[in-house]
Amino acid sequence: MTWDRVERLIGSENLATLATRRVGVIGLGSGGSFVAVSLAMSGVKHFALIDPDVLEESNIPRHAADRRYLGWNKAEAVGDLIRARVPDAEITLFPGKFEDHPEAFAGLDLVIVAVDNENAKYRINQRCLEARLTAVYAGVYERGEGGDVVIIHPYDGPCYACWAEELRAGAAPGDDDAELDYGMIGETGTLEAEPGLWLHVVRVASAQADMALNELLHGTAVHRPRPGNTVVMANAAMEIVPGELTLPYAAEWFAIDRNPGCMVCGLGEADADLSLDELLAAQGGTGAVQES
Repeated sequence: MTWDRVERLIGSENLATLATRRVGVIGLGSGGSFVAVSLAMSGVKHFALIDPDVLEESNIPRHAADRRYLGWNKAEAVGDLIRARVPDAEITLFPGKFEDHPEAFAGLDLVIVAVDNENAKYRINQRCLEARLTAVYAGVYERGEGGDVVIIHPYDGPCYACWAEELRAGAAPGDDDAELDYGMIGETGTLEAEPGLWLHVVRVASAQADMALNELLHGTAVHRPRPGNTVVMANAAMEIVPGELTLPYAAEWFAIDRNPGCMVCGLGEADADLSLDELLAAQGGTGAVQES
């Protein structure tokens, strides 16, 4: 594969740097498949791909993989797509839930969180805090009207739990692990299964991939400082800032602060190895994690 155009854009030294970076992608559905392939096409050559599901007929209109991969595990399908473009890519496949593969997090430089289930995001958040791993999360709102992307640096800003408390009022992880499609948080704190078109999903996924690529190039001359840790994009006209209408294709940036009272990260970095149950006990709570 010829990398001359990428090399002209970011420089040969930075391209070589990207080739050494190791990225974990959790969730290889509509958004995650796009992010993984996009990063590979940008120079990343080391991947850990994690997903328990197989590609079904209903996935085809909203997935990077086509009908040739029907019945394949999604991680295996995306791994094959990457190798077709970047033959020397080193890909480790984990066809299962991330909880069953703690070894998948070893040696990672960055985690892409592209799962649809909010409860899973909270569990990934805990794992990334324990491993001191930076993660980039994304979500697409109901009917693809917009979406958000956030980069979480462990103990340097919010964790996903206190970020969600600020951005998604009323959302709290519970006991329901049912897989739902991308959507916005409803009154019950769950995702609404009202997907948009793939083009709406990949606009958000493209921002997630670009934010990840920028993070992987941190410390180089081509790294670009961002105005915040969170971007909220509008595919349709929507009220992102209360009382203000954001027009289609526009976006708003936010700098969300860490909540010192967050029961996941608020007890301090020294307590990062505590389990969620232990953290709850320290707060006097029981059962599933609830927001303060």
